[in-house]
Amino acid sequence: MIESWASPSSIRVFQTDPVERTGALELQAPRGGTCSFQVHLRLADTLTPTWIDARAKTRSNLQVTVRRIGYVPVPHRNTATPPDEIDHYSKLPGYVPDPLFPRTEQLAAAGLNYGYWVTVTVPRDARAGTKEVTVELFADKSRKPVGSVVTRIEVVPIDLAPRRDFPVTHWFYTDALCDWYGVDPFADEFWPICARYLRNYADHGLDTIYVPALTPSLDGEKRPTQLLRVTPAKDGTYRFDWKMVKRFVDLARSCGIARFEWPHLFTQWGADRAVLVYRGHGGSEEPLWPRTTPATSETYRRFLGAYLPALKRFLDREGILESSYFHVSDEPHRDHLDNYKTARAMLHELAPWMRVMDALSNIEFARDNLTDLPVPSISTAIEFKEAGIPSWAYFCCSPRGNYTNRLLDTPLAKIRAIGWLLYRHRFLGFLHWGFNYWYKSQTRELIDPYTVSDGLKWPNWAHGDTFVVYPGPEGPVDSIRWEVFHEALQDYALLQTLDVDPDDPALTPLQSFEVFPRDPDWIPSVRQELMRRHLER
Repeated sequence: MIESWASPSSIRVFQTDPVERTGALELQAPRGGTCSFQVHLRLADTLTPTWIDARAKTRSNLQVTVRRIGYVPVPHRNTATPPDEIDHYSKLPGYVPDPLFPRTEQLAAAGLNYGYWVTVTVPRDARAGTKEVTVELFADKSRKPVGSVVTRIEVVPIDLAPRRDFPVTHWFYTDALCDWYGVDPFADEFWPICARYLRNYADHGLDTIYVPALTPSLDGEKRPTQLLRVTPAKDGTYRFDWKMVKRFVDLARSCGIARFEWPHLFTQWGADRAVLVYRGHGGSEEPLWPRTTPATSETYRRFLGAYLPALKRFLDREGILESSYFHVSDEPHRDHLDNYKTARAMLHELAPWMRVMDALSNIEFARDNLTDLPVPSISTAIEFKEAGIPSWAYFCCSPRGNYTNRLLDTPLAKIRAIGWLLYRHRFLGFLHWGFNYWYKSQTRELIDPYTVSDGLKWPNWAHGDTFVVYPGPEGPVDSIRWEVFHEALQDYALLQTLDVDPDDPALTPLQSFEVFPRDPDWIPSVRQELMRRHLER
């Protein structure tokens, strides 16, 4: 015997949670949108494990995808967070549902829950009204279902418009792709793998990509992944070959990505040194200057004096200058202010056309006009807003506690709230550092993302912060956190489509990134009310 039930996408179901005996789940989605739900099952007492499979069917033209939920170990609770802000506090350490595997068959034992994640895409030509999606469960390869769960999807007669004027980026690690799949950077075998990850990236609502023209100066000395071929001459000049850069940009565009971030030009956490640039594409790992070369040394100034004009010519030629973002140094702190100021002055001199943005949380950088577009942590972002400073926002390992985040123990309703909070407080974009960082912290040592979720640096790095996709045999394996974040971005697009005023009373409870509704039913109920109001105009 199999017990089965449905649950919304806003609630994690652990394998030892009690069975939920619920009626049919009812969801809403606009045309051109998606919605998700879960189906869970538990076997009655039996001594024999049973192979279970799940398939979806519908009489409508809804497109339905079923994926198996996997469970990953979380050996510690993330710190600085009260128990009521940690999902399933009493069951951690433990196994947390997160990866979503395309293969739906799984071996189930009695007394535990097993789950499926069901994604429903509503075609733009779908007729309004309520449609049914049935997920049937099969045991031991039987052709006859042993259980089924019905979910009702109301297609709302609203055409979801693409999100506009709100860039979203996550840092994309080509070195991790190369190391995991055993391919050389930018060899022929690299590009099909890269394409699968870029398509996944864009399909989840991200429209801005970090282009490794130079090896990113992020999280330790990385394996060289330098798209730009650099050839130094004896007279101190440089020749640049942009062929691989163009190939990456063209591939990203073909996947639906329209904006581009260019590598940080000075070292992370201090802006005190030149970034490492390599001869050729870096295959020999021969840097053009010592690792200790100061940021504003004559050696590096000479290189930037050649590189920056060449970069601008490339951007102009490709027509992407206005859709590009540039960085000085990642996460400078207050005690790095002088270094950052000096580096920024050099860029002003060498590239007066360049507008820069950086993840930085001390408001002094913005007040001193050192950055054109600050990206503060959500822990200080409201301070920037109240000071009248337009900015993006980001979160990473912190803040934790009452703040929204996207960790393995962050309640899913808190993850989904990020789209609403960014809209409500009129932030201009969102950045996260960890799309696919599959390394031990600040090393080149790969970890197994299915068993390690903190870069082996807990408690400083939080479980669930370093990546949102797992590596699969041929491409990315999505996570529940990634799917819920996509729903948050879709909510942002829906608020734009409905032309909701950020100061609308319906959004008043979204006071800040730490004061907002936790109830998993709050967002669906407000969505329903806003769509109803729109249709009655």
